[in-house]
Amino acid sequence: MITSTHNPKLKLVRALQGRAKERREAGAFVVDGVRLIEEAAVSNWGFRFALYDEALSERGMSQVEGLRSQGVDVEEVSTLLMKSLSETETPQGILAVLEFAQLPIPESPNFLLIPDKIRDPGNLGTLLRSAAAAGVQAVLLPPETTDAFSPKVLRSGMGAHFHLPIRSMSWDEIDQLVNLAGIQVLLADMDGQPCWQTDLRQPVALIIGSEAKGASDSARKLAKAKITIPMNTNIESLNAGAAGSVLMFEVVRQRSNL
Repeated sequence: MITSTHNPKLKLVRALQGRAKERREAGAFVVDGVRLIEEAAVSNWGFRFALYDEALSERGMSQVEGLRSQGVDVEEVSTLLMKSLSETETPQGILAVLEFAQLPIPESPNFLLIPDKIRDPGNLGTLLRSAAAAGVQAVLLPPETTDAFSPKVLRSGMGAHFHLPIRSMSWDEIDQLVNLAGIQVLLADMDGQPCWQTDLRQPVALIIGSEAKGASDSARKLAKAKITIPMNTNIESLNAGAAGSVLMFEVVRQRSNL
């Protein structure tokens, strides 16, 4: 059992939880909780190691045994140390360090999401979860969007990361990808054409702008048209997570009626 705060594994967990730079340099990230461990295991994601404590539920212990049977390094830690590592109010007693991997983007994608300068982890996690559910083929993260593999985004994404290609890209790289694929880029904007009146059956990339300041100049330059969600006049706007989810499932609705 690990009982020392100076244990190398605990030090790595803390470093990975803290900064995107540490995650990039280590090529790894941390998932916390039974649900995310299950999703990673089912997806055959690469585990570096897992940690658990005696408070872990029966469901969680079954994951521990499953990981051990697959040759994953699993160690018990004291309950006090686990609480110090977990960033949740009610720790479930298990976390793991996973290898960073990139799922492949289809050769000819027709449904992409571009979250532009989304800073709130909850909103980005919601967008990723909705994107996975709606069948988005890849999420392209431009500069100044929060790190998709931060602990809060991972929790909010509820396992979407293990089923969805997620790429951090420059605007030039995004421009090249959408042009090669022949994808029309649409920007979510209050002054756009109503989404119900926009043909979303064609290959499309949706840009969802910042919660506070809207889309960046680079996003506006890339977009070929604007799209909006008609709303009650008493409501100024939806948050980024909700707006993006509505638009993504409008794409699903239109394409399912072909």
